[in-house]
Amino acid sequence: MFQKVWSLYRVKQYGLFSEYYPQQHTDTLTYMQDSGVSSKKVSFLWPFSGIFSATNMMMRLPGGKKQYAVFLDSVINGMEKYRDTSRRPVGYQAYPPEFEKSDRYYDDNGLVGIDYLEAYKNTGNKLYLQRAKEVFAFILSGWSSTLGGGVTWLEGHIDQKPACSNGMATLVALKLYETTKDPQYLNWGLKFYNWMYDNLRDSAGLYWNDKKSADSSINKTYWTYNSGSMLEASVLLYSFTGNKKYIREAQTTAEASYHYFGKPTKDHHTVILDMPWFVVVLFRGYEALYLQDHNAKYINAIIENVDHAWHRKDLHGLIDRNWYGSTAELSKPKWLLDEACMIEFYARIAILKNVMAAGRNTAKK
Repeated sequence: MFQKVWSLYRVKQYGLFSEYYPQQHTDTLTYMQDSGVSSKKVSFLWPFSGIFSATNMMMRLPGGKKQYAVFLDSVINGMEKYRDTSRRPVGYQAYPPEFEKSDRYYDDNGLVGIDYLEAYKNTGNKLYLQRAKEVFAFILSGWSSTLGGGVTWLEGHIDQKPACSNGMATLVALKLYETTKDPQYLNWGLKFYNWMYDNLRDSAGLYWNDKKSADSSINKTYWTYNSGSMLEASVLLYSFTGNKKYIREAQTTAEASYHYFGKPTKDHHTVILDMPWFVVVLFRGYEALYLQDHNAKYINAIIENVDHAWHRKDLHGLIDRNWYGSTAELSKPKWLLDEACMIEFYARIAILKNVMAAGRNTAKK
Protein backbone atom coordinates (compact mmCIF):
# COMPACT_ATOMS: atom_id res chain seq x y z
CA MET A 1 0.00 0.00 0.00
CA PHE A 2 2.84 2.40 0.82
CA GLN A 3 4.55 1.89 -2.52
CA LYS A 4 1.24 2.09 -4.39
CA VAL A 5 0.17 5.37 -2.78
CA TRP A 6 3.62 6.81 -3.26
CA SER A 7 3.67 5.96 -6.95
CA LEU A 8 0.08 6.94 -7.80
CA TYR A 9 -0.35 10.13 -5.76
CA ARG A 10 3.14 11.62 -5.82
CA VAL A 11 3.36 14.98 -7.64
CA LYS A 12 7.09 14.95 -8.35
CA GLN A 13 7.17 18.51 -9.66
CA TYR A 14 6.40 19.88 -6.19
CA GLY A 15 7.56 17.04 -3.96
CA LEU A 16 3.99 16.69 -2.67
CA PHE A 17 0.92 14.52 -3.28
CA SER A 18 -2.35 14.89 -5.11
CA GLU A 19 -5.68 15.09 -3.28
CA TYR A 20 -7.19 12.29 -5.41
CA TYR A 21 -6.29 9.49 -7.72
CA PRO A 22 -6.79 9.72 -10.67
CA GLN A 23 -4.93 12.99 -10.29
CA GLN A 24 -7.00 14.85 -12.85
CA HIS A 25 -10.08 14.42 -10.67
CA THR A 26 -11.26 17.57 -8.92
CA ASP A 27 -14.02 17.81 -6.39
CA THR A 28 -15.55 20.13 -3.82
CA LEU A 29 -13.95 19.64 -0.41
CA THR A 30 -16.32 19.69 2.52
CA TYR A 31 -13.76 19.79 5.33
CA MET A 32 -13.01 23.52 5.10
CA GLN A 33 -14.53 26.51 6.89
CA ASP A 34 -15.40 28.07 3.54
CA SER A 35 -17.79 26.27 1.21
CA GLY A 36 -16.93 25.80 -2.42
CA VAL A 37 -13.24 24.97 -1.94
CA SER A 38 -12.10 22.55 -4.61
CA SER A 39 -9.15 20.19 -4.84
CA LYS A 40 -6.12 21.68 -6.59
CA LYS A 41 -2.75 20.74 -8.06
CA VAL A 42 -1.54 19.28 -4.73
CA SER A 43 -3.36 18.10 -1.63
CA PHE A 44 -4.33 20.18 1.34
CA LEU A 45 -2.51 19.72 4.64
CA TRP A 46 -4.86 17.26 6.31
CA PRO A 47 -4.50 14.49 3.68
CA PHE A 48 -0.77 15.15 3.47
CA SER A 49 -0.47 14.63 7.23
CA GLY A 50 -1.81 11.13 6.65
CA ILE A 51 1.26 10.37 4.53
CA PHE A 52 3.47 11.75 7.32
CA SER A 53 1.77 9.50 9.90
CA ALA A 54 1.98 6.47 7.62
CA THR A 55 5.68 6.98 6.92
CA ASN A 56 6.41 7.31 10.63
CA MET A 57 4.72 3.94 11.19
CA MET A 58 6.69 2.31 8.37
CA MET A 59 9.85 3.49 10.13
CA ARG A 60 8.80 1.44 13.18
CA LEU A 61 8.54 -1.84 11.28
CA PRO A 62 11.49 -4.27 11.49
CA GLY A 63 14.22 -2.81 9.30
CA GLY A 64 12.04 0.23 8.68
CA LYS A 65 14.49 2.91 9.74
CA LYS A 66 16.94 1.79 7.09
CA GLN A 67 14.35 1.23 4.38
CA TYR A 68 12.08 4.23 4.89
CA ALA A 69 14.37 6.98 6.20
CA VAL A 70 14.68 8.47 2.72
CA PHE A 71 10.88 8.57 2.42
CA LEU A 72 10.56 10.29 5.80
CA ASP A 73 13.10 12.91 4.70
CA SER A 74 11.07 13.52 1.56
CA VAL A 75 7.77 13.78 3.46
CA ILE A 76 9.26 16.24 5.94
CA ASN A 77 10.57 18.35 3.08
CA GLY A 78 7.00 18.36 1.80
CA MET A 79 5.55 19.24 5.19
CA GLU A 80 7.82 22.27 5.38
CA LYS A 81 6.13 23.56 2.23
CA TYR A 82 2.95 24.12 4.32
CA ARG A 83 4.83 26.09 7.00
CA ASP A 84 3.77 29.74 7.03
CA THR A 85 6.39 32.13 8.40
CA SER A 86 4.67 35.31 7.19
CA ARG A 87 2.36 35.40 10.24
CA ARG A 88 3.23 35.17 13.93
CA PRO A 89 3.30 32.81 15.60
CA VAL A 90 4.55 30.49 12.88
CA GLY A 91 2.08 27.76 11.95
CA TYR A 92 1.09 25.44 9.15
CA GLN A 93 -1.55 26.58 6.72
CA ALA A 94 -4.08 24.47 4.88
CA TYR A 95 -2.38 24.88 1.46
CA PRO A 96 1.29 25.55 0.64
CA PRO A 97 2.15 29.28 0.89
CA GLU A 98 4.08 29.12 -2.39
CA PHE A 99 0.72 28.81 -4.14
CA GLU A 100 -1.57 30.99 -2.00
CA LYS A 101 -2.32 32.32 1.45
CA SER A 102 -4.83 30.10 3.25
CA ASP A 103 -6.35 29.46 6.67
CA ARG A 104 -4.44 27.90 9.54
CA TYR A 105 -6.46 25.27 11.38
CA TYR A 106 -5.65 24.36 14.96
CA ASP A 107 -6.62 20.72 14.47
CA ASP A 108 -4.35 20.44 11.41
CA ASN A 109 -1.50 21.90 13.40
CA GLY A 110 -2.16 19.40 16.18
CA LEU A 111 -1.68 16.61 13.65
CA VAL A 112 1.55 18.19 12.46
CA GLY A 113 2.82 18.39 16.03
CA ILE A 114 2.05 14.72 16.69
CA ASP A 115 3.72 13.68 13.43
CA TYR A 116 6.86 15.69 14.19
CA LEU A 117 7.10 14.11 17.64
CA GLU A 118 6.85 10.67 16.06
CA ALA A 119 9.55 11.66 13.57
CA TYR A 120 11.73 12.81 16.46
CA LYS A 121 11.32 9.42 18.16
CA ASN A 122 12.23 7.69 14.92
CA THR A 123 15.31 9.76 14.13
CA GLY A 124 16.47 11.79 17.15
CA ASN A 125 16.59 14.89 14.93
CA LYS A 126 16.16 17.82 17.32
CA LEU A 127 14.71 20.03 14.59
CA TYR A 128 11.60 17.85 14.60
CA LEU A 129 11.14 18.33 18.34
CA GLN A 130 11.53 22.08 17.82
CA ARG A 131 8.88 22.01 15.10
CA ALA A 132 6.47 20.26 17.49
CA LYS A 133 7.11 22.91 20.16
CA GLU A 134 6.58 25.63 17.56
CA VAL A 135 3.26 24.07 16.52
CA PHE A 136 2.08 23.91 20.12
CA ALA A 137 2.95 27.59 20.60
CA PHE A 138 0.75 28.36 17.59
CA ILE A 139 -2.11 26.31 19.05
CA LEU A 140 -1.79 28.12 22.38
CA SER A 141 -2.13 31.44 20.59
CA GLY A 142 -5.74 30.39 19.95
CA TRP A 143 -6.59 29.70 23.60
CA SER A 144 -9.17 32.11 24.99
CA SER A 145 -11.39 32.47 28.04
CA THR A 146 -14.57 32.20 25.94
CA LEU A 147 -16.51 29.13 27.10
CA GLY A 148 -13.97 28.72 29.88
CA GLY A 149 -10.96 27.95 27.70
CA GLY A 150 -10.02 25.85 24.72
CA VAL A 151 -9.27 26.82 21.13
CA THR A 152 -11.46 27.31 18.09
CA TRP A 153 -11.31 25.35 14.85
CA LEU A 154 -9.14 27.81 12.97
CA GLU A 155 -7.34 31.07 13.43
CA GLY A 156 -9.51 34.18 13.34
CA HIS A 157 -12.86 32.40 13.62
CA ILE A 158 -14.57 32.36 17.01
CA ASP A 159 -17.87 30.64 16.22
CA GLN A 160 -17.14 27.29 17.90
CA LYS A 161 -14.70 25.33 20.02
CA PRO A 162 -14.55 21.79 18.62
CA ALA A 163 -13.38 18.46 19.95
CA CYS A 164 -11.07 17.96 16.96
CA SER A 165 -8.87 20.97 17.75
CA ASN A 166 -8.88 20.58 21.52
CA GLY A 167 -8.49 16.81 21.49
CA MET A 168 -5.43 17.00 19.23
CA ALA A 169 -4.05 19.89 21.31
CA THR A 170 -4.38 17.67 24.39
CA LEU A 171 -2.36 14.95 22.68
CA VAL A 172 0.36 17.31 21.43
CA ALA A 173 0.81 18.72 24.94
CA LEU A 174 0.93 15.29 26.58
CA LYS A 175 3.27 13.84 23.96
CA LEU A 176 5.54 16.87 24.37
CA TYR A 177 5.59 16.15 28.10
CA GLU A 178 6.31 12.49 27.43
CA THR A 179 9.27 13.52 25.28
CA THR A 180 10.69 16.46 27.25
CA LYS A 181 9.40 15.94 30.84
CA ASP A 182 8.81 19.70 30.93
CA PRO A 183 5.92 20.18 33.40
CA GLN A 184 4.45 23.09 31.45
CA TYR A 185 3.31 20.62 28.80
CA LEU A 186 1.67 18.35 31.35
CA ASN A 187 -0.10 21.36 32.83
CA TRP A 188 -1.38 22.42 29.43
CA GLY A 189 -2.36 18.86 28.62
CA LEU A 190 -4.47 18.79 31.77
CA LYS A 191 -6.05 22.15 30.92
CA PHE A 192 -7.11 20.94 27.48
CA TYR A 193 -8.18 17.54 28.81
CA ASN A 194 -10.28 19.06 31.57
CA TRP A 195 -11.89 21.52 29.18
CA MET A 196 -12.87 18.65 26.88
CA TYR A 197 -14.12 16.56 29.80
CA ASP A 198 -16.19 19.38 31.28
CA ASN A 199 -17.64 20.71 28.03
CA LEU A 200 -17.91 17.94 25.44
CA ARG A 201 -18.01 14.59 27.26
CA ASP A 202 -21.39 12.94 27.57
CA SER A 203 -22.57 10.72 30.42
CA ALA A 204 -21.57 7.54 28.57
CA GLY A 205 -17.98 8.72 28.01
CA LEU A 206 -18.24 9.73 24.34
CA TYR A 207 -17.28 13.19 23.08
CA TRP A 208 -19.55 15.56 21.18
CA ASN A 209 -18.39 17.56 18.17
CA ASP A 210 -18.28 21.17 19.37
CA LYS A 211 -19.63 23.93 21.60
CA LYS A 212 -20.90 27.16 20.05
CA SER A 213 -19.41 30.42 21.26
CA ALA A 214 -22.57 32.48 20.79
CA ASP A 215 -24.94 30.59 23.08
CA SER A 216 -22.92 27.68 24.58
CA SER A 217 -25.10 25.19 22.71
CA ILE A 218 -23.55 21.85 21.85
CA ASN A 219 -23.41 20.09 18.51
CA LYS A 220 -24.07 16.56 19.75
CA THR A 221 -22.73 14.79 16.69
CA TYR A 222 -20.36 11.93 17.47
CA TRP A 223 -17.27 11.05 15.46
CA THR A 224 -14.95 8.17 16.20
CA TYR A 225 -11.79 10.28 16.22
CA ASN A 226 -12.99 12.74 18.86
CA SER A 227 -13.51 9.94 21.35
CA GLY A 228 -10.34 8.25 20.09
CA SER A 229 -8.06 11.21 20.76
CA MET A 230 -9.40 11.62 24.28
CA LEU A 231 -9.18 7.88 24.94
CA GLU A 232 -5.47 8.01 24.10
CA ALA A 233 -5.07 11.14 26.22
CA SER A 234 -6.67 9.39 29.21
CA VAL A 235 -4.20 6.53 28.91
CA LEU A 236 -1.26 8.94 28.69
CA LEU A 237 -2.41 10.77 31.81
CA TYR A 238 -2.70 7.48 33.66
CA SER A 239 0.84 6.52 32.62
CA PHE A 240 2.18 9.88 33.80
CA THR A 241 0.29 10.23 37.05
CA GLY A 242 -0.69 6.72 38.11
CA ASN A 243 -4.13 8.13 38.92
CA LYS A 244 -6.57 5.29 38.29
CA LYS A 245 -9.40 7.66 37.45
CA TYR A 246 -7.78 8.22 34.07
CA ILE A 247 -7.62 4.53 33.20
CA ARG A 248 -11.25 4.18 34.28
CA GLU A 249 -12.18 7.10 32.05
CA ALA A 250 -10.30 5.48 29.17
CA GLN A 251 -12.09 2.16 29.69
CA THR A 252 -15.45 3.91 29.87
CA THR A 253 -14.83 5.73 26.59
CA ALA A 254 -13.57 2.53 24.95
CA GLU A 255 -16.66 0.56 25.92
CA ALA A 256 -19.04 3.37 24.92
CA SER A 257 -17.39 3.83 21.52
CA TYR A 258 -17.38 0.06 20.95
CA HIS A 259 -21.15 -0.04 21.33
CA TYR A 260 -22.05 3.30 19.74
CA PHE A 261 -19.87 3.03 16.62
CA GLY A 262 -20.09 -0.74 16.25
CA LYS A 263 -22.98 -2.65 14.75
CA PRO A 264 -22.85 -6.24 15.98
CA THR A 265 -23.92 -8.78 13.37
CA LYS A 266 -24.04 -12.57 13.29
CA ASP A 267 -20.56 -12.95 11.85
CA HIS A 268 -18.59 -9.91 13.00
CA HIS A 269 -18.61 -6.59 14.84
CA THR A 270 -19.05 -4.11 11.99
CA VAL A 271 -17.63 -0.67 12.60
CA ILE A 272 -19.96 2.08 11.43
CA LEU A 273 -17.47 4.14 9.45
CA ASP A 274 -17.34 7.89 9.56
CA MET A 275 -14.33 7.50 7.31
CA PRO A 276 -11.26 5.29 7.68
CA TRP A 277 -8.92 7.96 9.08
CA PHE A 278 -11.38 8.77 11.87
CA VAL A 279 -11.36 5.10 12.81
CA VAL A 280 -7.55 4.90 12.82
CA VAL A 281 -7.51 7.67 15.46
CA LEU A 282 -9.91 5.58 17.54
CA PHE A 283 -7.65 2.58 16.98
CA ARG A 284 -4.69 4.55 18.36
CA GLY A 285 -6.68 5.03 21.53
CA TYR A 286 -7.68 1.37 21.68
CA GLU A 287 -4.05 0.40 21.11
CA ALA A 288 -2.80 2.63 23.92
CA LEU A 289 -5.41 1.14 26.27
CA TYR A 290 -4.56 -2.43 25.27
CA LEU A 291 -0.91 -1.85 26.17
CA GLN A 292 -2.11 -0.94 29.68
CA ASP A 293 -4.92 -3.39 30.44
CA HIS A 294 -4.36 -6.11 27.79
CA ASN A 295 -8.05 -6.27 26.91
CA ALA A 296 -7.98 -7.12 23.20
CA LYS A 297 -11.74 -6.84 22.58
CA TYR A 298 -11.64 -3.35 21.10
CA ILE A 299 -8.57 -3.69 18.90
CA ASN A 300 -9.73 -7.07 17.60
CA ALA A 301 -13.09 -5.58 16.54
CA ILE A 302 -11.36 -3.02 14.34
CA ILE A 303 -8.69 -5.44 13.09
CA GLU A 304 -11.47 -7.72 11.82
CA ASN A 305 -12.90 -4.85 9.80
CA VAL A 306 -9.51 -3.72 8.50
CA ASP A 307 -8.90 -7.28 7.30
CA HIS A 308 -12.23 -7.12 5.49
CA ALA A 309 -11.25 -3.79 3.89
CA TRP A 310 -8.29 -5.45 2.18
CA HIS A 311 -10.73 -7.15 -0.18
CA ARG A 312 -12.45 -3.87 -1.16
CA LYS A 313 -9.94 -2.78 -3.82
CA ASP A 314 -10.46 -1.04 -7.13
CA LEU A 315 -8.69 -1.79 -10.39
CA HIS A 316 -5.66 0.26 -9.23
CA GLY A 317 -5.36 -1.72 -6.01
CA LEU A 318 -6.66 1.16 -3.87
CA ILE A 319 -9.04 0.47 -1.00
CA ASP A 320 -12.54 1.88 -0.99
CA ARG A 321 -13.42 4.21 1.88
CA ASN A 322 -16.64 2.29 2.50
CA TRP A 323 -15.45 -1.12 3.67
CA TYR A 324 -18.97 -2.53 3.33
CA GLY A 325 -20.18 -0.64 0.26
CA SER A 326 -21.47 -1.75 -3.10
CA THR A 327 -19.27 -2.90 -5.96
CA ALA A 328 -20.28 0.21 -7.93
CA GLU A 329 -18.53 2.44 -5.39
CA LEU A 330 -15.17 0.88 -6.18
CA SER A 331 -14.93 2.84 -9.44
CA LYS A 332 -14.98 6.24 -7.70
CA PRO A 333 -11.76 8.31 -7.43
CA LYS A 334 -9.90 7.65 -4.19
CA TRP A 335 -9.00 10.35 -1.65
CA LEU A 336 -5.40 10.46 -0.44
CA LEU A 337 -6.27 10.38 3.27
CA ASP A 338 -8.46 7.28 2.86
CA GLU A 339 -5.50 5.42 1.37
CA ALA A 340 -2.74 6.83 3.58
CA CYS A 341 -4.51 5.80 6.75
CA MET A 342 -4.72 2.19 5.53
CA ILE A 343 -0.93 2.10 5.49
CA GLU A 344 -0.92 3.29 9.08
CA PHE A 345 -3.58 0.72 9.99
CA TYR A 346 -1.70 -2.25 8.58
CA ALA A 347 1.66 -1.14 10.01
CA ARG A 348 0.17 -0.54 13.47
CA ILE A 349 -1.57 -3.90 13.42
CA ALA A 350 1.61 -5.69 12.32
CA ILE A 351 3.58 -4.13 15.19
CA LEU A 352 0.80 -4.75 17.69
CA LYS A 353 0.41 -8.41 16.70
CA ASN A 354 4.12 -8.91 17.42
CA VAL A 355 3.61 -7.37 20.86
CA MET A 356 0.60 -9.60 21.48
CA ALA A 357 2.50 -12.70 20.36
CA ALA A 358 5.43 -11.82 22.62
CA GLY A 359 3.01 -11.47 25.53
CA ARG A 360 1.52 -14.90 24.86
CA ASN A 361 4.98 -16.48 24.67
CA THR A 362 5.95 -14.85 27.95
CA ALA A 363 2.78 -16.12 29.59
CA LYS A 364 3.50 -19.70 28.42
CA LYS A 365 6.98 -19.58 29.92
